[in-house]
Amino acid sequence: MPFDTALTRALGIRIPVVQGGMQWVGYAELASAVSNAGGLGILTALTQPTPEDLRKEIARTRKMTSKPFGVNITLLPALTPPDYPAYAQVIIDEGIKVVETAGNSPGPIIKMLKASGITILHKCTTIRHALSAQALGVDFLSIDGFECAGHVGETDLTNVILLRRASQELKVPFIASGGFADGQGLAGALAMGACGINMGTRFMCTVEAPIHVNVKKAIVAADESHTELLLRKWRNTSRLYKNKVAVEAKKIESDPNVKEFKDIAPYVSGARGRQVFINGDVDYGVWTAGPVMGVIKDIPTCEVLLKRIETEAEDTIRKISSFITPGTVKSVAKL
Repeated sequence: MPFDTALTRALGIRIPVVQGGMQWVGYAELASAVSNAGGLGILTALTQPTPEDLRKEIARTRKMTSKPFGVNITLLPALTPPDYPAYAQVIIDEGIKVVETAGNSPGPIIKMLKASGITILHKCTTIRHALSAQALGVDFLSIDGFECAGHVGETDLTNVILLRRASQELKVPFIASGGFADGQGLAGALAMGACGINMGTRFMCTVEAPIHVNVKKAIVAADESHTELLLRKWRNTSRLYKNKVAVEAKKIESDPNVKEFKDIAPYVSGARGRQVFINGDVDYGVWTAGPVMGVIKDIPTCEVLLKRIETEAEDTIRKISSFITPGTVKSVAKL
Protein backbone atom coordinates (compact mmCIF):
# COMPACT_ATOMS: atom_id res chain seq x y z
CA MET A 1 0.00 0.00 0.00
CA PRO A 2 1.60 3.33 -1.02
CA PHE A 3 2.24 5.94 1.65
CA ASP A 4 0.18 9.13 1.48
CA THR A 5 1.79 11.95 3.49
CA ALA A 6 2.36 15.65 2.91
CA LEU A 7 5.90 14.75 1.83
CA THR A 8 5.00 12.08 -0.73
CA ARG A 9 2.26 14.27 -2.19
CA ALA A 10 4.39 17.40 -2.50
CA LEU A 11 7.53 15.72 -3.84
CA GLY A 12 5.97 13.03 -5.99
CA ILE A 13 7.78 10.18 -4.23
CA ARG A 14 6.43 6.77 -3.16
CA ILE A 15 8.18 6.30 0.20
CA PRO A 16 8.52 9.24 2.65
CA VAL A 17 12.29 8.92 2.97
CA VAL A 18 14.80 11.65 2.10
CA GLN A 19 18.51 11.00 1.62
CA GLY A 20 20.54 13.53 3.59
CA GLY A 21 22.71 15.93 1.62
CA MET A 22 26.08 14.66 2.83
CA GLN A 23 29.38 16.30 1.94
CA TRP A 24 31.56 14.05 -0.28
CA VAL A 25 28.73 11.49 -0.41
CA GLY A 26 25.84 13.20 -2.22
CA TYR A 27 26.87 12.47 -5.79
CA ALA A 28 24.77 11.36 -8.75
CA GLU A 29 25.28 7.65 -8.08
CA LEU A 30 23.61 7.73 -4.67
CA ALA A 31 20.98 10.40 -5.36
CA SER A 32 19.71 8.62 -8.48
CA ALA A 33 19.63 5.24 -6.74
CA VAL A 34 17.55 6.60 -3.85
CA SER A 35 15.14 8.32 -6.23
CA ASN A 36 14.81 5.24 -8.44
CA ALA A 37 13.98 3.22 -5.32
CA GLY A 38 11.09 5.51 -4.38
CA GLY A 39 12.66 8.03 -1.99
CA LEU A 40 14.11 11.48 -2.61
CA GLY A 41 17.77 11.51 -3.56
CA ILE A 42 19.80 14.63 -2.79
CA LEU A 43 22.90 16.01 -4.51
CA THR A 44 25.23 18.03 -2.28
CA ALA A 45 25.95 21.36 -3.98
CA LEU A 46 29.18 22.15 -2.13
CA THR A 47 30.63 18.72 -2.86
CA GLN A 48 31.04 20.20 -6.33
CA PRO A 49 34.00 22.62 -6.52
CA THR A 50 32.16 25.20 -8.65
CA PRO A 51 28.59 26.05 -9.63
CA GLU A 52 29.29 24.82 -13.15
CA ASP A 53 30.42 21.48 -11.76
CA LEU A 54 27.08 21.27 -9.97
CA ARG A 55 25.35 21.87 -13.30
CA LYS A 56 27.26 18.91 -14.78
CA GLU A 57 26.37 16.71 -11.78
CA ILE A 58 22.68 17.56 -12.18
CA ALA A 59 22.91 16.55 -15.84
CA ARG A 60 24.68 13.33 -14.88
CA THR A 61 21.96 12.52 -12.34
CA ARG A 62 19.25 13.04 -14.94
CA LYS A 63 20.90 10.42 -17.12
CA MET A 64 20.53 7.95 -14.22
CA THR A 65 16.97 8.71 -13.10
CA SER A 66 13.74 10.20 -14.38
CA LYS A 67 12.40 10.44 -10.81
CA PRO A 68 12.38 13.58 -8.62
CA PHE A 69 15.62 14.47 -6.85
CA GLY A 70 16.84 17.54 -4.99
CA VAL A 71 19.96 19.52 -4.13
CA ASN A 72 21.34 20.45 -0.71
CA ILE A 73 22.89 23.85 0.05
CA THR A 74 24.45 24.19 3.51
CA LEU A 75 25.52 27.68 4.58
CA LEU A 76 28.35 27.53 7.10
CA PRO A 77 30.78 30.15 8.48
CA ALA A 78 33.96 30.43 6.41
CA LEU A 79 36.78 32.92 5.93
CA THR A 80 36.09 32.73 2.20
CA PRO A 81 32.51 31.50 1.78
CA PRO A 82 31.39 29.74 -1.40
CA ASP A 83 29.42 31.74 -3.95
CA TYR A 84 26.06 30.57 -2.62
CA PRO A 85 23.97 32.73 -4.99
CA ALA A 86 25.80 31.26 -7.99
CA TYR A 87 25.06 27.70 -6.81
CA ALA A 88 21.43 28.70 -6.22
CA GLN A 89 21.22 30.20 -9.72
CA VAL A 90 22.41 26.92 -11.28
CA ILE A 91 19.70 25.08 -9.32
CA ILE A 92 17.12 27.51 -10.66
CA ASP A 93 18.47 27.36 -14.22
CA GLU A 94 18.40 23.57 -14.20
CA GLY A 95 14.78 23.38 -13.08
CA ILE A 96 15.40 21.58 -9.77
CA LYS A 97 12.11 21.41 -7.87
CA VAL A 98 13.30 20.60 -4.34
CA VAL A 99 16.17 22.10 -2.31
CA GLU A 100 17.32 21.10 1.16
CA THR A 101 18.80 24.10 2.97
CA ALA A 102 20.74 24.16 6.22
CA GLY A 103 23.11 26.36 8.19
CA ASN A 104 23.34 30.00 9.15
CA SER A 105 21.42 33.00 7.77
CA PRO A 106 19.70 31.11 4.94
CA GLY A 107 17.13 33.89 4.34
CA PRO A 108 18.56 35.41 1.12
CA ILE A 109 19.08 32.01 -0.52
CA ILE A 110 15.63 30.78 0.54
CA LYS A 111 14.06 33.95 -0.84
CA MET A 112 15.93 33.51 -4.13
CA LEU A 113 14.83 29.88 -4.50
CA LYS A 114 11.24 30.50 -3.41
CA ALA A 115 10.89 33.25 -6.02
CA SER A 116 11.43 30.52 -8.62
CA GLY A 117 8.78 28.24 -7.15
CA ILE A 118 11.19 25.75 -5.60
CA THR A 119 10.04 23.61 -2.65
CA ILE A 120 12.30 24.26 0.34
CA LEU A 121 13.09 21.67 3.02
CA HIS A 122 15.09 23.37 5.78
CA LYS A 123 17.06 21.52 8.47
CA CYS A 124 16.91 22.75 12.10
CA THR A 125 18.18 21.46 15.45
CA THR A 126 15.87 23.62 17.62
CA ILE A 127 12.22 24.64 17.55
CA ARG A 128 13.30 28.29 17.77
CA HIS A 129 15.25 28.00 14.53
CA ALA A 130 12.40 26.03 12.96
CA LEU A 131 9.97 28.85 13.73
CA SER A 132 12.38 31.35 12.16
CA ALA A 133 12.63 29.23 9.03
CA GLN A 134 8.86 28.86 8.93
CA ALA A 135 8.59 32.68 8.94
CA LEU A 136 10.85 32.71 5.87
CA GLY A 137 8.25 30.67 4.00
CA VAL A 138 9.89 27.23 3.82
CA ASP A 139 7.60 24.41 2.73
CA PHE A 140 8.95 21.65 4.98
CA LEU A 141 11.20 21.49 8.00
CA SER A 142 13.67 18.74 8.86
CA ILE A 143 13.86 18.42 12.64
CA ASP A 144 17.36 17.15 13.51
CA GLY A 145 17.61 15.51 16.90
CA PHE A 146 20.80 15.10 18.93
CA GLU A 147 21.05 11.58 17.46
CA CYS A 148 22.06 12.95 14.05
CA ALA A 149 25.52 12.81 12.54
CA GLY A 150 27.47 15.95 11.70
CA HIS A 151 26.21 19.27 13.08
CA VAL A 152 24.00 18.37 16.06
CA GLY A 153 23.50 21.86 17.47
CA GLU A 154 24.14 22.84 21.07
CA THR A 155 20.96 21.82 22.91
CA ASP A 156 21.33 18.01 23.07
CA LEU A 157 17.59 17.42 22.60
CA THR A 158 16.56 14.10 21.15
CA ASN A 159 13.84 13.48 18.60
CA VAL A 160 11.46 12.05 21.19
CA ILE A 161 11.12 15.60 22.53
CA LEU A 162 11.79 17.67 19.41
CA LEU A 163 9.21 15.93 17.24
CA ARG A 164 6.47 16.36 19.81
CA ARG A 165 7.41 20.02 20.24
CA ALA A 166 7.38 20.42 16.47
CA SER A 167 3.84 19.04 16.39
CA GLN A 168 2.82 21.59 19.01
CA GLU A 169 4.47 24.65 17.46
CA LEU A 170 4.85 24.33 13.70
CA LYS A 171 2.29 25.12 11.05
CA VAL A 172 4.25 23.62 8.15
CA PRO A 173 4.84 19.86 7.80
CA PHE A 174 8.11 18.42 9.05
CA ILE A 175 10.25 15.33 8.69
CA ALA A 176 12.41 13.65 11.32
CA SER A 177 16.19 13.40 11.02
CA GLY A 178 18.73 11.67 13.23
CA GLY A 179 18.68 8.04 14.33
CA PHE A 180 16.62 6.58 11.48
CA ALA A 181 17.59 3.49 9.51
CA ASP A 182 14.57 1.20 9.21
CA GLY A 183 10.81 0.95 8.87
CA GLN A 184 10.21 0.81 12.60
CA GLY A 185 11.86 4.22 12.83
CA LEU A 186 9.72 5.54 9.98
CA ALA A 187 6.55 4.31 11.68
CA GLY A 188 7.63 5.91 14.95
CA ALA A 189 8.35 9.24 13.27
CA LEU A 190 4.93 9.22 11.61
CA ALA A 191 3.34 8.45 14.97
CA MET A 192 5.04 11.51 16.48
CA GLY A 193 3.71 13.86 13.83
CA ALA A 194 6.38 13.78 11.12
CA CYS A 195 5.45 13.21 7.48
CA GLY A 196 8.67 11.37 6.65
CA ILE A 197 12.27 10.79 7.67
CA ASN A 198 15.76 11.85 6.58
CA MET A 199 18.57 9.28 6.62
CA GLY A 200 22.29 9.96 6.25
CA THR A 201 24.44 7.27 7.88
CA ARG A 202 22.10 4.51 6.66
CA PHE A 203 22.48 5.65 3.04
CA MET A 204 26.27 5.83 3.42
CA CYS A 205 26.10 2.11 4.07
CA THR A 206 24.54 1.11 0.73
CA VAL A 207 26.03 -0.42 -2.40
CA GLU A 208 25.56 2.79 -4.41
CA ALA A 209 27.10 5.18 -1.87
CA PRO A 210 30.25 6.47 -3.66
CA ILE A 211 32.60 5.89 -0.73
CA HIS A 212 35.15 3.19 0.01
CA VAL A 213 33.77 -0.17 1.11
CA ASN A 214 36.00 -0.08 4.21
CA VAL A 215 33.91 2.83 5.51
CA LYS A 216 30.72 0.86 4.95
CA LYS A 217 32.17 -2.17 6.74
CA ALA A 218 33.23 0.07 9.65
CA ILE A 219 29.64 1.32 9.99
CA VAL A 220 28.30 -2.25 10.08
CA ALA A 221 30.92 -3.27 12.65
CA ALA A 222 30.31 -0.26 14.92
CA ASP A 223 27.74 0.01 17.69
CA GLU A 224 25.71 2.93 18.98
CA SER A 225 28.54 4.14 21.24
CA HIS A 226 31.03 4.52 18.42
CA THR A 227 30.76 8.30 17.87
CA GLU A 228 32.61 11.31 19.28
CA LEU A 229 31.38 14.88 19.79
CA LEU A 230 33.94 17.51 18.82
CA LEU A 231 34.12 21.32 18.55
CA ARG A 232 31.68 22.01 21.40
CA LYS A 233 34.19 24.43 22.87
CA TRP A 234 33.69 26.59 19.77
CA ARG A 235 29.89 26.07 19.65
CA ASN A 236 30.11 24.14 16.39
CA THR A 237 29.48 20.67 17.81
CA SER A 238 29.89 17.84 15.32
CA ARG A 239 29.19 14.15 15.78
CA LEU A 240 31.89 12.04 14.15
CA TYR A 241 32.92 8.41 13.84
CA LYS A 242 35.05 7.52 16.87
CA ASN A 243 38.41 6.73 15.27
CA LYS A 244 41.99 7.44 16.34
CA VAL A 245 41.97 10.99 15.01
CA ALA A 246 38.66 11.88 16.67
CA VAL A 247 39.82 10.48 20.03
CA GLU A 248 43.08 12.44 19.86
CA ALA A 249 41.22 15.60 18.88
CA LYS A 250 38.87 15.12 21.84
CA LYS A 251 41.85 14.97 24.22
CA ILE A 252 43.19 18.23 22.82
CA GLU A 253 39.82 19.97 23.00
CA SER A 254 39.32 18.78 26.59
CA ASP A 255 42.60 20.37 27.68
CA PRO A 256 41.61 23.56 29.59
CA ASN A 257 44.76 25.26 28.28
CA VAL A 258 43.60 24.89 24.68
CA LYS A 259 41.69 28.04 23.76
CA GLU A 260 42.09 28.50 20.02
CA PHE A 261 40.58 26.51 17.18
CA LYS A 262 43.92 26.41 15.37
CA ASP A 263 45.16 23.91 17.96
CA ILE A 264 42.63 21.33 16.83
CA ALA A 265 42.16 22.37 13.19
CA PRO A 266 44.65 19.86 11.68
CA TYR A 267 42.72 17.00 13.27
CA VAL A 268 39.31 18.01 11.92
CA SER A 269 40.42 18.79 8.38
CA GLY A 270 37.72 18.21 5.79
CA ALA A 271 40.37 17.33 3.22
CA ARG A 272 41.61 14.45 5.38
CA GLY A 273 38.04 13.29 5.92
CA ARG A 274 37.45 13.21 2.20
CA GLN A 275 40.49 10.98 1.75
CA VAL A 276 38.91 8.44 4.12
CA PHE A 277 36.04 8.02 1.67
CA ILE A 278 38.41 7.71 -1.28
CA ASN A 279 41.21 5.53 0.13
CA GLY A 280 39.40 3.55 2.81
CA ASP A 281 41.70 4.21 5.76
CA VAL A 282 38.98 4.88 8.36
CA ASP A 283 41.54 6.33 10.82
CA TYR A 284 43.13 8.82 8.40
CA GLY A 285 40.77 11.71 9.19
CA VAL A 286 37.47 12.55 10.84
CA TRP A 287 34.18 11.67 9.17
CA THR A 288 30.56 11.99 10.18
CA ALA A 289 28.42 9.11 11.37
CA GLY A 290 25.56 8.75 13.82
CA PRO A 291 24.85 6.32 16.69
CA VAL A 292 22.28 4.70 14.40
CA MET A 293 25.28 2.63 13.31
CA GLY A 294 24.22 0.25 16.07
CA VAL A 295 21.06 -0.53 14.09
CA ILE A 296 22.81 -1.01 10.72
CA LYS A 297 23.77 -4.62 10.02
CA ASP A 298 24.26 -4.85 6.24
CA ILE A 299 25.19 -3.08 2.99
CA PRO A 300 22.13 -3.39 0.73
CA THR A 301 21.30 -1.66 -2.51
CA CYS A 302 19.07 1.40 -2.14
CA GLU A 303 16.25 -0.54 -3.82
CA VAL A 304 16.46 -3.39 -1.31
CA LEU A 305 16.80 -0.98 1.61
CA LEU A 306 13.82 1.20 0.73
CA LYS A 307 11.58 -1.74 -0.08
CA ARG A 308 12.49 -3.23 3.29
CA ILE A 309 11.77 0.05 5.08
CA GLU A 310 8.42 0.30 3.30
CA THR A 311 7.43 -3.24 4.33
CA GLU A 312 8.69 -2.85 7.92
CA ALA A 313 6.82 0.43 8.37
CA GLU A 314 3.56 -1.02 7.06
CA ASP A 315 3.91 -4.11 9.26
CA THR A 316 4.72 -1.96 12.31
CA ILE A 317 1.72 0.29 11.78
CA ARG A 318 -0.57 -2.76 11.44
CA LYS A 319 0.93 -4.28 14.59
CA ILE A 320 0.38 -1.11 16.60
CA SER A 321 -3.20 -0.89 15.32
CA SER A 322 -3.80 -4.42 16.62
CA PHE A 323 -3.10 -3.23 20.17
CA ILE A 324 -6.45 -1.44 20.23
CA THR A 325 -9.25 -3.72 21.39
CA PRO A 326 -12.40 -3.38 19.27
CA GLY A 327 -14.98 -1.27 21.07
CA THR A 328 -12.57 0.40 23.49
CA VAL A 329 -11.93 3.46 21.34
CA LYS A 330 -15.54 4.62 21.67
CA SER A 331 -15.60 4.13 25.42
CA VAL A 332 -12.29 5.94 25.92
CA ALA A 333 -13.55 8.86 23.82
CA LYS A 334 -16.37 9.38 26.33
CA LEU A 335 -13.91 9.97 29.20
